[in-house]
Amino acid sequence: MKHGKKYVESAKLIEANKLYDVDEAFSLVVKTAKAKFDESVEAHIKLGVDSRHADQQVRGVVVLPNGTGKTVRVLVFAKGDKIKEAESAGADFAGGEELVTKIQSENWFDFDVIIATPDMMGVVGRLGKVLGPKGLMPNPKSGTVTMDIAKAISDIKAGKIEYRLDKTNIIHCPIGKASFGEEKLAENFRTLMSAILKAKPASAKGQYLKSISVSSTMGPGVRVSTSKVAE
Repeated sequence: MKHGKKYVESAKLIEANKLYDVDEAFSLVVKTAKAKFDESVEAHIKLGVDSRHADQQVRGVVVLPNGTGKTVRVLVFAKGDKIKEAESAGADFAGGEELVTKIQSENWFDFDVIIATPDMMGVVGRLGKVLGPKGLMPNPKSGTVTMDIAKAISDIKAGKIEYRLDKTNIIHCPIGKASFGEEKLAENFRTLMSAILKAKPASAKGQYLKSISVSSTMGPGVRVSTSKVAE
């Protein structure tokens, strides 16, 4: 894969096999984010677990102290007064059956997160085949199936993210924008890592944190020392 001139210049600032501490790593991520737009910053964490086993799944939610820098569009499935509650709390869309029809007939996906009250899950379940592959299906574990609509919306708008293993046992998570600066990015990263460390399955054997890298959208990856994170 051929990289552009800015990427090549940025890559020269990073020592290929060096493992950086958290603050150094984010200093480099900010320096190497040279695109004309405000690049997103992501963490990629490889864990020493096997996601094929139910007892080794690592999944949860965490509210990043400095948010994600992204405007999150929230859709709420609810009935009656809960629709008004959702709208008052800042939901971008709120309703019932008519929204299911809109998604099915118009292939409408102008939203990033779905929250549903428990009594609406029968209706939302009809969308499982289209929402599931996109990672949009509401789930009690992630706090998106709840009667406390206002709190769920508030948390998501404030920077609540879900982390979960993919099939290769890696967690990919957004932790902010390059414009946040190294301190806020490092604070968000430490909050995420604290949650992942606490979520270590009892059945996990051997080294839990295998490798960590952080990067901006267009920038090169910076490897982070797992021993520094686990301290």
